[in-house]
Amino acid sequence: MNRSTRDLIEAALGAWRPRDRSGAAQGHPAWFDLEPADRERVYEETVRLRALEAALDPEGLSSTGHAVMNRILRRL
Repeated sequence: MNRSTRDLIEAALGAWRPRDRSGAAQGHPAWFDLEPADRERVYEETVRLRALEAALDPEGLSSTGHAVMNRILRRL
């Protein structure tokens, strides 16, 4: 795997996602530059990372879980 592919995978693994004008989350730009096998690798690694994040969090939430809860609570 070359450095460019590793950089794309690392970027796609993060919880940040761009949002459209209505605030809906969009796919990470790096995702669209990856080959199908690398997208599968990102998915598998994301599942693993989010489980680790949740295990370390006092509330049992991953960074994605916190982001979702924050958006829900802001709308209440």
